[in-house]
Amino acid sequence: MTDTHRGTVIGLDIGGTKTRGIRIEDGTVTDVRTTGSTNTQNVPVEQAARRLGELLTALGAGEAGRVIVGAGGIDTEADAEHLRRLIAPHSPHSDISVIHDTRLILAAGGADTGIAIISGTGSAVWGVNAAGRTGRAGGWGYLLGDEGSGYWFGREAVRYSMDRANRGQDIDLLTRGLLDYCGLTAPEELISLFHGTAGRHYWADTSRLVFDTACAGHSPSLAIIDSGANHLAGQAATVAARIGMTGPVVLGGGLVTNQQAFQQSITDHLKRRDLTDIRFLAQEPVYGVLQLARDKARA
Repeated sequence: MTDTHRGTVIGLDIGGTKTRGIRIEDGTVTDVRTTGSTNTQNVPVEQAARRLGELLTALGAGEAGRVIVGAGGIDTEADAEHLRRLIAPHSPHSDISVIHDTRLILAAGGADTGIAIISGTGSAVWGVNAAGRTGRAGGWGYLLGDEGSGYWFGREAVRYSMDRANRGQDIDLLTRGLLDYCGLTAPEELISLFHGTAGRHYWADTSRLVFDTACAGHSPSLAIIDSGANHLAGQAATVAARIGMTGPVVLGGGLVTNQQAFQQSITDHLKRRDLTDIRFLAQEPVYGVLQLARDKARA
């Protein structure tokens, strides 16, 4: 393998709705590309493989010495190996590292140790201390948890609307927004739609209705946001206790970086748990690959 090969690193951030890829040449990002999700928990394996192949080819991954991939749902070595097998044909000379996407968050925040919170379509919390001890909380997937994620907020909006209907209460601002978004006329119709063909990303997209109505002063929507923030702060406290350190806490993901009310609520709940060194990402998580590549080179 040539020096040029060793100097080329491909980084991927595989999220619930998109996959972001970068090419790094001798420590400098030279290309950035995006495709749809390639997480096989969200899309069929064939579609994930095709998108990965197209993205890796466009980035010139065949020349890379390393490929570093952060993805949700990487909970076991078997999960990582499954993804490596999809990548390997397109980067045959590479050392391929597959990690949970929360590790990208921490690295993108410029921290070697600390606690990472990700909140986008899904959610999870992960941390590592100077001795290399790691801890995680949440990130169980949308059927088991993912509190404070886009899907969770969408589901809570449906639950809230159904509860109002059960109580015989009038349709309010959040329920009206939800019904209009779904093209429905009555809250009861949400049941069949939720259990029907509308998928995870459809309901994650409805999270914006919660934030829009909260901005309009809708107190139940503010309460839903506060509940999601409290869940994530509690998970961060769990990780902090596991690894024996309280920060920094680095937050990333499309939801938490774009919603000011959510940021403020999470900040308040973290501080109540004595987690006060709080950082919100100012760059996309995939750029954490730069830090991880440097760390790997020094190892």
